[in-house]
Amino acid sequence: MVVGIGPGAEADMTLGAREALDACDVIIGYKSYVKTISSLVDGKEIYQFGMRKEIERCKRAIELAESGKLVALISSGDPGIYGMAGLVLELASGNEGIDIEILPGVSAVNAAASALGAPLMHDFAVISLSDLLTPWEKIEERLRAASSADFVTALYNPKSVKRDWQIKTARDIFMQYKDPKTPVGLYSKLNGEQGHCISDLTSFLDVSIDMNTTIIIGNSQTYVSGGRMITPRGYRV
Repeated sequence: MVVGIGPGAEADMTLGAREALDACDVIIGYKSYVKTISSLVDGKEIYQFGMRKEIERCKRAIELAESGKLVALISSGDPGIYGMAGLVLELASGNEGIDIEILPGVSAVNAAASALGAPLMHDFAVISLSDLLTPWEKIEERLRAASSADFVTALYNPKSVKRDWQIKTARDIFMQYKDPKTPVGLYSKLNGEQGHCISDLTSFLDVSIDMNTTIIIGNSQTYVSGGRMITPRGYRV
């Protein structure tokens, strides 16, 4: 099983994910993700991996599944959104000896939208600013396309200690197509601790941003009311 454990808090985990963790023999995942579910997996066989060990994680899961064990390969958020589902299916392609079930989870973009109000009520795009696996030139093309088409845009992986210029470049691109006062929401959740705030396109870089931050940039219709972002769907009110 490839299990989406949600954005970081047990309350945001689906019932299906909880049942999968309870039923499995083995837990495999990135060490910080395993830590978030430690209270739910006592007595399980656990394999923890560091950053950039995604292929190793998936191969171990496949090997253990082939041996007859019921394996839960955990993925933060939803495993099919920047998660482990695709890689597992790629590596197991043609392997008829195992059955792979993918259990959806609450993605960070869903959690962010709920905390910030209702910014995703109309068409939106989700773009990761990490250029570890995708050339920056391709990411920049997508940023320009989303911005010029007036999509609400959610940004994943905006900044890290060694990678701090991408979010600045992304902001500059959006400034070419959007009003400087376009609402921008920032959300982070780690180990159950949530933080969010609303700024605008001019000022949001003044807020603390890291890899655990999800940023939602509004479209031309998005506004703030009562401390919440709202993107109208078009209903007459």
